[in-house]
Amino acid sequence: MKTFARRAVLAAAVMISALAGTGFAWAADMSAADVAKGYLAAWNAKDVDKAASFYADDVEYYDVTLAEAHKGKESAREVVQVFTTAAPDLKWEMKGDPIVSDEGIAFQWTFSGTNTGAWGPDTPATNKPFSFDGVTFMRVKDGKITYQGDYYDGYGFQKQLGWIQ
Repeated sequence: MKTFARRAVLAAAVMISALAGTGFAWAADMSAADVAKGYLAAWNAKDVDKAASFYADDVEYYDVTLAEAHKGKESAREVVQVFTTAAPDLKWEMKGDPIVSDEGIAFQWTFSGTNTGAWGPDTPATNKPFSFDGVTFMRVKDGKITYQGDYYDGYGFQKQLGWIQ
């Protein structure tokens, strides 16, 4: 009986530890600022799944340089995957104090890295460093990102990579 009780306690501890690692049990209690900080930390750790865990299932991810928004968690996850593949040394830093409300957060940032991987089939690695500034606006509900809009100097970014003159 003691062995069974020990195993049950151990199993419960493992389950609680696993849930704590995903943020599942406590995500709804996270503030927009906590969500943004955890999300950026996941990007900087190149942990695509962790970053995607911050998205609501029906998230809309808008990148000003693209023709249309990514809709849904898997589509938004692909954005993180592309960036972490194309720039494995990426660094995404929040600058200054964010503007926070009950519904979301807006913040300025600098994104930098070296393009050592392909962005896609038509954009091979350039092996050039880059750094650009931008602003992100996020709507957060129940500890999940429901909308993310990224606004940045895509022209300057593309010039740094040598895609345009």
